[in-house]
Amino acid sequence: MAKVRDAIENTVSISMLNKGYAGQIFEEVRANGTKIVIKNNVPECVLVSPEEYLAMLDELSEYRAVAAAALRLDGVNPKNLLTDDEFAAMTNAPSLIEQLLVGVELK
Repeated sequence: MAKVRDAIENTVSISMLNKGYAGQIFEEVRANGTKIVIKNNVPECVLVSPEEYLAMLDELSEYRAVAAAALRLDGVNPKNLLTDDEFAAMTNAPSLIEQLLVGVELK
């Protein structure tokens, strides 16, 4: 029964938007979250607040970064990995710690 209640509370007819209730519907979206706009008994679009939309974009970006990292790690043999010190010795580059401490005065 909760699913039916959620469906009723979270849908709005496109005719309501066309009849001048857009402002009220937008306020409900800001206060209560997502609304699904129905046109001819078919979902037409989803209304979300700008904050919720930006949060979804941020989350999607994070998932893509994790997926890309997982792909890069796929097939990596841990026996072939170098420690930071080993890499610095091979490349004659400063270690990660040294790079992070550039410009930092220790007292």
